[in-house]
Amino acid sequence: MSSKIKNRWIALYVENQIGVLAKVSGLFSGKSYNLQSLTVGTTEREDVSRMTICVTSDDVTFEQIKKQLNSMVEVIKVMDLTDVPLFMKEILYAKVKDIDESGKAEVFRIAQTFEVRVRDMGTDSVLLECLLTEKRNNDLIAYLKSNFRHVEIVRGGAVAIESISTSVR
Repeated sequence: MSSKIKNRWIALYVENQIGVLAKVSGLFSGKSYNLQSLTVGTTEREDVSRMTICVTSDDVTFEQIKKQLNSMVEVIKVMDLTDVPLFMKEILYAKVKDIDESGKAEVFRIAQTFEVRVRDMGTDSVLLECLLTEKRNNDLIAYLKSNFRHVEIVRGGAVAIESISTSVR
């Protein structure tokens, strides 16, 4: 009997070497696991990288994923972050195009409301830089798309770190 399918989070500490990202992502594609997000960056140690992965799966599949990741030689540590208090943010850039001066003013008001930065501006466009939770970024995208015709979105995956003393997500 399988649990419901939902987003689950894993952090991996891996050896910082050529091919490790390909091996990890290959595990997901080879098994047809639904990978939602994958970010990777170096840690305080140059020879170790940390991957933050979001996968959509049920309990049984998620356990298989963790076991398979743990069996990879290059993986130093696998941490299940699904039910752990976290600080998690996702970077997103939103370019609102083909707008007039009143449209620009509205984008500036939206930026202030969502507490995001205006990073660039042209004669008919504004570029926003957003470092929000995935849900808040989704809310911003929906709002922009409902108010403007031409919105370009580029988003990176989430990065997360375990909370020290609070239960913020």
